[in-house]
Amino acid sequence: MHSLHPTPHKDQIALLPEFERLRPDRIAVVTTVTQARDAMKDLSASMMWGFDTESKPTFFKDQLSDGPHVVQLATQHKAWVFQLHQPDCQAVVAELLALPGVTKAGFGLGDDRKRILSKLGVDVVGMLDLNSVFHARGYRKDMGVKGAVAVLFNQRFIKSKKAATSNWAQPMLSQAQVVYAANDAYAALRVCMALLPG
Repeated sequence: MHSLHPTPHKDQIALLPEFERLRPDRIAVVTTVTQARDAMKDLSASMMWGFDTESKPTFFKDQLSDGPHVVQLATQHKAWVFQLHQPDCQAVVAELLALPGVTKAGFGLGDDRKRILSKLGVDVVGMLDLNSVFHARGYRKDMGVKGAVAVLFNQRFIKSKKAATSNWAQPMLSQAQVVYAANDAYAALRVCMALLPG
């Protein structure tokens, strides 16, 4: 049995050097079926993807979300931010998420799984919630991407609260939203590769 490890405190994380995020030139926003098919070709070359989703926030009790509005997938070299306005684009994303033999790694994915099943009609195949890996290694609390980057790389992962709570359903995402979404998936991939090398 592993001993329980403390999760790093945000004050400790604040002192660490910054994690190098993907630059905008290594991020593709995908809104059409043609772009989605091109992304699928590139993604199919990797057996492990960073994975996350974004949904427009709900502001009232019992208000149901019709998200996810964005699905992001990342490899070591690039990230794709899929906007789910078009049914044809949605169909390709559903195909990608149902693809066997690929690990789709992220943090706190229980809600994402339910929403994807509801919206896209598929269960995510090969989904790996990285919090469960940390739990198995003796970390009591949910780690999250910030804590994981601090523990594994001794670096600080920057997340914008403004981007996190922004409107992900809008037709045109801001650059801040795109960079935020892409790097959530990219950092999850980097963490997964560090935890499960080989």
